Amino acid sequence: MSDNFAQLVKQQADIVRIIGDYIKLRKTGAQNYTGLCPFHKEKTGSFSVNATHSYFYCFGCHEKGDVFTFVMKLENISFPEALRVVATKCGIPLPQREFNSPDEARDAGLRRSLIDIHEAATQYFEAQLKSPGAARAREYLTGRGVSAETIARFRIGYAPDDFNDMRDRLKAHFNEEVMRASGLFSSKESEDGTAQPIYARFRKRITFPIANEQGKTIAFTARALEEVDDKGRGVAKYLNSPETPLYTKGQVLFNLDKAKASIRQLNFAVLVEGQMDCISVFMAGVQPVIATSGTAFTEMQVRLLGRFTKNIVVNFDPDTAGITAAEKAISMLVEEDFEVKVMTLEGGLDPDRFVREQGIQAYTDAIRTAKRYSDYLIDRAREQFPTRSADAKVKALNFLLPHIRRMPNRIQRDEFAADAAQKLGIDSAILRQELKQAAAQRVESVRSHSGEPASEIERVLLRALVLPEDDPARILAAEQLQLHPEWYDTLPAATVLESLANAPAPANPLDAAPDNQGRVLLARALEHAPDQTSSQSTSIFDQVEDVLHILERDWMGRRQREIRSLIAEADRRGDQDMLSKLNTEKVQIDNKLREY
Repeated sequence: MSDNFAQLVKQQADIVRIIGDYIKLRKTGAQNYTGLCPFHKEKTGSFSVNATHSYFYCFGCHEKGDVFTFVMKLENISFPEALRVVATKCGIPLPQREFNSPDEARDAGLRRSLIDIHEAATQYFEAQLKSPGAARAREYLTGRGVSAETIARFRIGYAPDDFNDMRDRLKAHFNEEVMRASGLFSSKESEDGTAQPIYARFRKRITFPIANEQGKTIAFTARALEEVDDKGRGVAKYLNSPETPLYTKGQVLFNLDKAKASIRQLNFAVLVEGQMDCISVFMAGVQPVIATSGTAFTEMQVRLLGRFTKNIVVNFDPDTAGITAAEKAISMLVEEDFEVKVMTLEGGLDPDRFVREQGIQAYTDAIRTAKRYSDYLIDRAREQFPTRSADAKVKALNFLLPHIRRMPNRIQRDEFAADAAQKLGIDSAILRQELKQAAAQRVESVRSHSGEPASEIERVLLRALVLPEDDPARILAAEQLQLHPEWYDTLPAATVLESLANAPAPANPLDAAPDNQGRVLLARALEHAPDQTSSQSTSIFDQVEDVLHILERDWMGRRQREIRSLIAEADRRGDQDMLSKLNTEKVQIDNKLREY
């Protein structure tokens, strides 16, 4: 597209309206608008938009530019693509497109073709759901209370039990490169590296399109209708599209395209786990609802959500996995200064079933009475450790401390700590001491890591955890970190270590990092990693043993200080049983520490 066309679009574009589609802006002057910067973490808005001169500038991170720069940076697209986005938003007809290089033209053409093939696949699956072979799928959807209106609104479809039909239909319209890049097809690997025939990835499954913010299908998640296949092998309940040039897991929120207007208007969002939960709640009438699309909640999703609201109600499933995921999501949201509430539905039901059985009024009542996240976490601590014994109090305290430490606001931290101490029956001075020590550790951590993102202990563990699954060093590191998360939860690399220790090592180690910061940390740790020969692997094993001993020793030191505080409290109360237990544990730890 010509420079003249770009200038025309820039002149006609209302930069406040365009940027306002992405982040919340408030007027602060005759022509100035302010909001939270989407390019860096901040609690006070330093991002400024000038309507007269059509530019933006952040006084915090110093990002600046015009409307095209903003869209390019935020959507991670090229200038021609940003120009098309802005022109479309302004209703300006697009001229014949021009490109600066053959590579740019090829990449743009591939992305456009991938959008087209996903639309074609969506239509194919929709048509298949109406076919005789989809009777079982229709029966399942009817049983789940999914109406014809819902099927049409969310474009739910069916992938038939056929390896070749969709491929044969689409190959008349799309070339081999596009079909292979789409993620809609799979192929077996050959020993000599030659390309093998492709076949349908999704078979005998109900399909749910995943859309981008503009409502274009960019991926699918598909639910199996059977638990085992024809050979008696277990079948994954859900199968998702792989990452493609269009789709990056962890950067998309399911239903955001339909929910974003309502989220902005009502200034809150309900976050659920699965597509069916999201669809049921949305179609019942609660429209500011989004889902994590079956992947762990990520920093990118937090920032994406922050463009629309800072008020979140978390409503994950009440099973163990859902509770764990909710706790991690709460931590990430609180760190980004969100106001977080947590819904716990009566009867232990998930949102889909609750809405179908109890009705939407009961669900909206549950939203209205959702607990503050601090109250929810304190209640969780009391449920997990219900006795009033010293040991139970210590465990409850250890459960809450990481959450309290993550809170960016000191006043809120102190309020949370005081409330927790009162409800758990713990001397608030102990909590204050722990928080003071944690703050000092954070300062020291920032200071010691300012030049190097990871300590040598972290680098050794990170290198071990990306080794092959059967490597002794990886087995040792993963097992011990799984058994003792308290050993490393204060380390800057804790989130990455947890991800690597609790999941199979991916082909690309950086894929295990949950966010960009984690990827940078992991990349730095692996920069000078030695080649993995057998002799070097033995050396790494020895290093892993050494750093695990260090972590255990440091944790015992922290526990020793904790016990001293608890002994003082027990002595003050005259609780001889508690004193006896604590003194026994203290002697054991003292003896163990002397061994080091």
